[in-house]
Formats: sequence, structure tokens, C-alpha cells
Amino acid sequence: METITDLQQAIDYIEDHLLEPINYVTIAKQLNYSCFHFHRTFGMLIGISANEYIKNRRLFLAANELSSTNAKVIDVALKYGYETPESFTKAFKRFHGITPSQSKKKGAPLKLFAPLKITIQLKGGSTMDYRIEEKEAVSLIGIT
Repeated sequence: METITDLQQAIDYIEDHLLEPINYVTIAKQLNYSCFHFHRTFGMLIGISANEYIKNRRLFLAANELSSTNAKVIDVALKYGYETPESFTKAFKRFHGITPSQSKKKGAPLKLFAPLKITIQLKGGSTMDYRIEEKEAVSLIGIT
């Protein structure tokens, strides 16, 4: 249970510091985890690496900003941690399937990547009455 709580703290930390230079090493230090253990645990339970999560969240927020404001692509690229507009465009296109300038058009198709919220849901643990019955063989005819 402590691991789940720690991962939610990591996600909350990421969300609070998305505009700052962070990576899984920074987050591991915040949680007092070894880099190896944090990287492995995050990837195993979340399904993607912490760095991938950070990148996807930034690209989503960048697209949201580009589509809803008159911000320049270069300004948004720098704001979300990309050193050049070219690297931003490449990552943006790989994630959204369109260029940053195309995302400024009304109705542009963008991908949503919402923040993670870890919840625990238990299923099962209830009784169910059942019985096993045998039926006679059935012949089926089909056309290929």
C-alpha cells in the first residue's frame, strides 16, 4: 500500500513541477527511492516510464495552450522544456499526429493525456451458486 501512496505522491510532484526541468532521478530523490527502484516500479505499475509520462503531459498541455491562445510555437516549445522548435515539432507530431502550427486551427484533432489518479478497486470475494451440466453434442454446418 505504501508503494501506491508513493507513486501518487510522485505523480502529484510531477504535476506541480511540469514547467521545471524534472526527470525520474529528481522524483526518486523526492521520495527517497533509488533511481533504479523508482524507475522500475513506476514503469511496472503505470505502464510507461516517468520520463514518458512527463513528456506526454507536457505535450498535451502545449497543444492545449497552442489551440486556445495566440502563443507562438517557439514560446510554447521553450516553456515546456524543449531547446529548439524543431525538437518540439518532432515530438509534438509524433504524439499528436499533426504539427504545432496545425494545432492552432479550429477543430484540429489532438490527443488527450490527463493526469493519473491512482485508485484501488477490489473485485470478487463474493459467493456465487453454480452447477455444471452436460449437454448432448450439436452438429454445425457452415459455409466458408
